Amino acid sequence: MTEKRFLSLPFFYGWVIVVLGLLGMAAWTGIRTTFAVFYASLLDEFGWSRAGAAGVQSVSYVIYLILAPLTGGLIDRFGPRRVILPGIVIMCGGLALCSYISNLFQFYLFFGGIVAIGVTSVSIAAYSPILAQWFEKKRGVAVGISVSGMGLGTFLLVPLTQYFIALWGWRTAFVALAGLFLVVLFPSMLIFLRHKPAELGLSPDGSVVGELPKRRTVEVVDHVWAGTDWTVKRIFRTGRYWALLTFAFLSITPVYLMVTHSVRFLVDKGIERMAAAFFLAMVGIVSLISRIFWGWLSDRIGREPTFTLGAIVLSMAAWSLIFMNVTGIRNLAYLFSLLLGVGWGCTAPMFISVAADLFQGKRFGLIYGILEGVIGAGCAFGAWFGGFIYDKTQSYQLAFLLCAVFALASSGVVWLSAPRKVRRMVKVASDG
Repeated sequence: MTEKRFLSLPFFYGWVIVVLGLLGMAAWTGIRTTFAVFYASLLDEFGWSRAGAAGVQSVSYVIYLILAPLTGGLIDRFGPRRVILPGIVIMCGGLALCSYISNLFQFYLFFGGIVAIGVTSVSIAAYSPILAQWFEKKRGVAVGISVSGMGLGTFLLVPLTQYFIALWGWRTAFVALAGLFLVVLFPSMLIFLRHKPAELGLSPDGSVVGELPKRRTVEVVDHVWAGTDWTVKRIFRTGRYWALLTFAFLSITPVYLMVTHSVRFLVDKGIERMAAAFFLAMVGIVSLISRIFWGWLSDRIGREPTFTLGAIVLSMAAWSLIFMNVTGIRNLAYLFSLLLGVGWGCTAPMFISVAADLFQGKRFGLIYGILEGVIGAGCAFGAWFGGFIYDKTQSYQLAFLLCAVFALASSGVVWLSAPRKVRRMVKVASDG
């Protein structure tokens, strides 16, 4: 397909970029969440401590913390294909090496190291600067659809991985996933991925230069702020960026604590292993749908009130596990899957949208990459902290209580970042 044929499509090519982002983020989050399934199997085989094994996930998040800003900066400079394609090869190679694990050090090296390095190239840190180039007026919806891949990856890959493990064992399951990602991701990114709409002679949202806006448009509230050439030095001098980092850390920590430890917790409560994997998969499919909804809603009522609603739901997910732990009612697992899926679904669309509303510009890839690094720190902390609390108390109760507190605290901090005071969506008055 040539560039001219791209232009002859009956829809804006930016939606192709959205689908590519969806595929990449499905692989990214799929690998992260299938860790919970491999984690349970490896604990059974090797008898490692929970904190020690969960630390592999934490190390992978620390590597993401370091590489996310670099990934965004490299994409700003060299374009996405030169970054994403080599990353896919590294990621698949690391997964194949995981089939040779025989001790905890190798688990750290192959999964926590090599896979983590490669998977960063298909993460939200890679696609957020690309999506910010292609969409402005429809940013919330476009981001919501793209990051719904995170839920799709969880929904499809968690039960698929558990099935592979049951059928062939965990070693072959690692190889199968490596082959799947290589076949699906590499050719699609090679052929279709483009960095900016200008490469195809297009403008953001598919608009034509000089065309009047339809129904809704972006209104710049603070022209001085929006017109600033944001650099790393400048953003760290603003309270808004620190509020953005804090809100992201507080909201993602409970998500990944619950995602990492939910399968093991449910198995401890007497739920069969495949059923426990199913509940985590349901989190994925619910978050897939809710990410699109939250993105759409934020384009209409604003980022801050949208995230506040999502944070309340996320806190309720933690409370459902607390009540399940106290009462032993297994059916609360259904409520947990629903609430965590809806609450988790609100995070990624708001991370990208709030950051782009505040700091979009030619260095946005690097700026958002730093934010993703902090998000990676929250993921690492949550994954490790849940295991640490369990090892100390022989219970997840305190960990889940802190999840509820962190979620509510994040909803307060997002108002301090105040994207509504920089850019907001407004209705365009009709001629009539």
